[in-house]
Amino acid sequence: MISTALYTDHYELTMLDAALAAGVADRPVVFEVFTRSLPPGRRYGVFAGSGRVLEALDQFLFGPDELEWLASRRFLTDRAIEWLAGYRFAGDIRTYPEGELYTGGSPVLTVSGTFGEAVLLETLVLSIVNHDSAVAAAASLVAAAAGDRPVIEMGSRRTGPEAAVAAARAAYIGGLASTSNLEAGRRYGIPTAGTTAHAFVLLFADERQAFEAQAATLGHETTLLVDTYDTRAAIVTAVEAVGPALGAIRIDSGDLGAEAVRARQLLDSMGATGTRIVVTGDLDESSIARLAGAPVDVYGAGTSVVMGSGHPTCGFVYKLVEVEGRSVEKRSPGKATTGGRKTAWRRADGGTDVVCTGPAAIRDGDRNLVEMAVRAGTVVGRPNLDEARLRLQRSLEELGPDRPLLLERI
Repeated sequence: MISTALYTDHYELTMLDAALAAGVADRPVVFEVFTRSLPPGRRYGVFAGSGRVLEALDQFLFGPDELEWLASRRFLTDRAIEWLAGYRFAGDIRTYPEGELYTGGSPVLTVSGTFGEAVLLETLVLSIVNHDSAVAAAASLVAAAAGDRPVIEMGSRRTGPEAAVAAARAAYIGGLASTSNLEAGRRYGIPTAGTTAHAFVLLFADERQAFEAQAATLGHETTLLVDTYDTRAAIVTAVEAVGPALGAIRIDSGDLGAEAVRARQLLDSMGATGTRIVVTGDLDESSIARLAGAPVDVYGAGTSVVMGSGHPTCGFVYKLVEVEGRSVEKRSPGKATTGGRKTAWRRADGGTDVVCTGPAAIRDGDRNLVEMAVRAGTVVGRPNLDEARLRLQRSLEELGPDRPLLLERI
């Protein structure tokens, strides 16, 4: 097992050390994760990452290697090192379910426990939910632009290896149909897709040989990449080499809309009426929306999804809101917080979230937004990705196409 205990910031451990010295590390506290506002132009956010938080929590243990390294750095007291050796999170975690919508001020994740055990999770939790929720939101915009046409997530080469796996998971929650990343397929059961790149075509003396070799191994339902040299000539060669039952062609360059129109006309004229057209090439929600009228069957999107569509973080913060049952809050200009443990639910109209620090006043038809994920240190509910995809779809249908998700505090 690879420990996640050092996937954190230096100051988490120095806070712990000082709290131990002051005798306050065992005080019961509540931390909340929220964002102060959505990125400009966004009507909603998509929460994702709690499943990966639970995976990371299982591995958040300070073993001999971690303790030896920390001791060698000489920035912690022996008392702190000894405390970390016995660390096990024994508190509670409540979260919005993955695939749920949120807005500024939504308490998407709440950690309750002692100060010592809860403060150590700040960086780990934020690094996961900021990344995954940004990707899920970007994917939801791409999926919405694509409508009923599937989108393949193919951004692995634009980010780090583990980030690519996490991005594929979040993009699947966000509504994309499959991923090119095999580890994401193995680890999370996400459908995988892909055939060949330009390097395969360039390996052969001509395109016909490349297409015949590919079809001989992968079958006539394969997708042939046709823009290596001349797209029109390659389509003719592809149909001649494989036959009109060719599964699909992929176009990765040029004016994709115009190329798709020409390709559809040519395919139909050759009797390949069932051959699908796949387009790729730095697509995002805007470029996909512009292709809505083109005869495209499948999209591939990468950079815009794994990099959060130009906004790589959601701005989630992890703030202390309660100490020993007493509400605490920051008053800093521009960074003030609202103290107290929150409850949250969505009004029956689907467009307003209600957040309060007192007893919940839920009406008929309202929906509770907070679920227990960890109770007394034991995981009691792990997310299901297909359920998360369906939840997002239903929440978007509730919200409708134009209105923003609002927050009401009571």
